[in-house]
Amino acid sequence: MIDAERGLLFIGIWLAAVSGFTTLLTLYDKRAARRGARRVPEHTLLLVSAIGGSAAMLATMRIVRHKTKHAKFMVGIPVMIAAQVAVGMFAWWWFGG
Repeated sequence: MIDAERGLLFIGIWLAAVSGFTTLLTLYDKRAARRGARRVPEHTLLLVSAIGGSAAMLATMRIVRHKTKHAKFMVGIPVMIAAQVAVGMFAWWWFGG
């Protein structure tokens, strides 16, 4: 397997793992909010979004209606998605996609 293929495989595995973790974390926070239990800090939710889970975070937020009234999530997460797509497109171009 050439290096580019390994890189793409690593990125795919990373994004799948982070997205799964992000979804579970968001669902846990939603459940904790309903029960009055200890919550996941907002900075943790934003961090896992920033490291690759932003699309999963946005989808989960919309599906379970969690954090949808918070501007930092409803504006910040789509901005993260746009930035991640832009970085990905630039990397694709830079490395000769």
